[in-house]
Amino acid sequence: MSAPAVLVHRDRDLLAEAAAARLVTRIADAQAARGSASVVLTGGGVGTAVLAALAATGARDAIDWGRLDVWWGDERFRPAGDAERNETGARAALLDHVPVDPARVHPMPASDGPDGDDVDAAAARYAAELRAACSGDGPVPPFDVLMLGVGPDAHVASLFPGMPGPRDERPVVAVRDSPKPPPTRISLTFPSLRAAREVWVLASGESKAEAVRLGLAPAADPARVPVAGARGRERTLFLLDRAAAAELPPAGEHP
Repeated sequence: MSAPAVLVHRDRDLLAEAAAARLVTRIADAQAARGSASVVLTGGGVGTAVLAALAATGARDAIDWGRLDVWWGDERFRPAGDAERNETGARAALLDHVPVDPARVHPMPASDGPDGDDVDAAAARYAAELRAACSGDGPVPPFDVLMLGVGPDAHVASLFPGMPGPRDERPVVAVRDSPKPPPTRISLTFPSLRAAREVWVLASGESKAEAVRLGLAPAADPARVPVAGARGRERTLFLLDRAAAAELPPAGEHP
């Protein structure tokens, strides 16, 4: 796994714009090298802001949207179209405004989907979809970029401190009794997150500063500090604003 690099931007708006620009470059480079690209989206305020910034920039036309696979790192197990679903926010911010191939957009199942309210079956269904997308024997594709938000409690995706998810080796798990509502969710696990070529941890605001500090500590236990387990195979970036970086030693800042 790669060692994390930290990039600090002045505020959330600049962080979102810079991450969107970086995402355009990364996707275009992957498509030039391999013919297609894959990304894993995250929800939350800053994750959605990145998607909105991408939709707003003319540079988005550098992406061949028909050759992009879109996945999610976690999802709230709510009905399709529910405002709490990460998919709903991503569609409103970006996916409804670009010519993606609907067959290459892979939302996690909803609670009114083919498995009904059986969240375990829904998680298994998503795991099967990921496995079917692999060209090799792995359980998940080698995502080009996997974006994650981080909570004040240091959770990433829906892997919460002290819960079973951070220790689970299956590629996708059902999450019950989440300490953050809604209580029922679906999440990728660490083996799936770490299959990504690049993992980007996005954090904005002073409420995230302690989690960011802990997540960058060399000896942190991912079972207790899940963000410490968020690492990409080739590159790991912590993309922060000043407030989220407030507890880190002084370092270079990007405009």
